Amino acid sequence: MLVNWSAPQHVYIVCGKTDLRKGIDGLAMVIAENYGLELDNDSLFLFCGNRNDRFKDLYWDGKGFVLLYRRFENGGLRWPRHREDAVALTRVRLRHC
Repeated sequence: MLVNWSAPQHVYIVCGKTDLRKGIDGLAMVIAENYGLELDNDSLFLFCGNRNDRFKDLYWDGKGFVLLYRRFENGGLRWPRHREDAVALTRVRLRHC
């Protein structure tokens, strides 16, 4: 199953460092407890760990959660570490991730 990256209405970057050892339940708990956001409102949540060359995506596709893990072989992302660093993520930027 592939995720249609243009489908989610909302894309959230979880700023800072997230423990990427967490699975679906752990990442869902981070969203629910720290941000109070609904997980099933057509949203994609992006998490980054200590290293900026890997991240996880959590998405509810209507039937269940999809958890994706991506690791870049060459280079990495400039990940916002503080809320003040956050920028809007456009669909064009998302397609290049």
